[in-house]
Amino acid sequence: MPPPSDPSSQLPVSPGAGASVDHWLAYLEAIHPTEIDLGLDRVLIVLRRLFPRKPQARIITIAGTNGKGSAVAAVEALLRAAGRRTGAYTSPHLQRYNERVRLDGTDIPDEALIRAFEAVEAARGTVSLTYFEFGTLAAFVAFANAGVDQWILEVGLGGRLDAVNVLDADLVILTSVDIDHVAFLGDNREVIGFEKAGVLRPGIPAVYADDDPPRSVLQQVAAQKVSLALLGRDYHLSLSDGEKGAGSGPGLDYGGRHLRLPAGPLPVKSVAAAAVAIQSLEPGLDVSAIEETLSTLSVPGRFELLGENPKIFVDVGHNPHAAGWLSGRLERLKAPGKQIHAVYGALADKDVEGVGRAMAAVVDHWYLAGLDVPRGLSGSALKNRLSTAGITDARVSETVLEALKAALSNAAVEDLLVVFGSFFTVAQARDILLHRNASRL
Repeated sequence: MPPPSDPSSQLPVSPGAGASVDHWLAYLEAIHPTEIDLGLDRVLIVLRRLFPRKPQARIITIAGTNGKGSAVAAVEALLRAAGRRTGAYTSPHLQRYNERVRLDGTDIPDEALIRAFEAVEAARGTVSLTYFEFGTLAAFVAFANAGVDQWILEVGLGGRLDAVNVLDADLVILTSVDIDHVAFLGDNREVIGFEKAGVLRPGIPAVYADDDPPRSVLQQVAAQKVSLALLGRDYHLSLSDGEKGAGSGPGLDYGGRHLRLPAGPLPVKSVAAAAVAIQSLEPGLDVSAIEETLSTLSVPGRFELLGENPKIFVDVGHNPHAAGWLSGRLERLKAPGKQIHAVYGALADKDVEGVGRAMAAVVDHWYLAGLDVPRGLSGSALKNRLSTAGITDARVSETVLEALKAALSNAAVEDLLVVFGSFFTVAQARDILLHRNASRL
């Protein structure tokens, strides 16, 4: 009879010298029993080992259901325009993990990322961290190593118990509160708002990028005496022809200043919130510098134009709120008599039916793509769920490539084609359109 196995022999082995980023990421995926494990206790233990005192940096935390990545990009660009050195942390990534950590506007090099991973691994000891928690702490280490003094942090999920929230913010942007991640955050805006407002701190400035905050957010604002700038009350957007797809964008009025925002491609409310925030962060940055900086702003995967004749857009809208924004953008661009072709791929735990209802009025032809990833829906399973939302005429493919080829074969040059849904869907589409497989279309 063989001797009982040693449980320690089943533990993943920490990467040694010379390990690659991919090797480290595989290790991060294996060291914690669950992918998501909300709570700050474990992260705080390791943080205090890495940073006995609060990092010497200004912390800008950005939370919300949708529009966080756009707000991060806008704040980052504006701070750099003011001459500041920035570190930006976002998630998830599209093509490479390095996209999650930007130093002065550039994705972190492999060598710097590996050094940060090594530092977290040395500090954690026996403390178990999730993939996201480990990566968050590594981003902090990378920022400190690079000497950047403006840390722009995107919350991964929720806010109150998210790993990013181990650092006290000096300014907060809440982009929106809507239904997503129901299993972790709750199934109504009041409960979700409470979780997201957990990133607020007493007396700090904050911006809410919409005009309908849940009561739970306003209650925490009042309880903590937060100086809140609220859209529609403290700052105002005046829509223009730019919202119809041409011309200049909407006007923003705040604190006695007026500036013109770009017409697209990013959510105007997120960009406006960043412009409001920068007036608190860098009051000396003049209007012309803000306008010029924002005029060229874009974010990969956010209503990103990747093809012409027909125009091809990709967008990571994966919940009903984001799909509603995407539907509005497409409707404004749709020429009379022309059609919109949509390639859609989703994860099983998303509100596919709600997304379908949000997009149904603007999409003329559906092409459903299966996703061969954890929690990914097959094309047929996606079609079955969309049928309950009244979408019954859809073409099913096993892959994003097949769905994209089918859409392009049917679209006229004057039509619009959009690939949207999961980050996995958009990442595969970008890879096809920009890199390896474009010749196969």
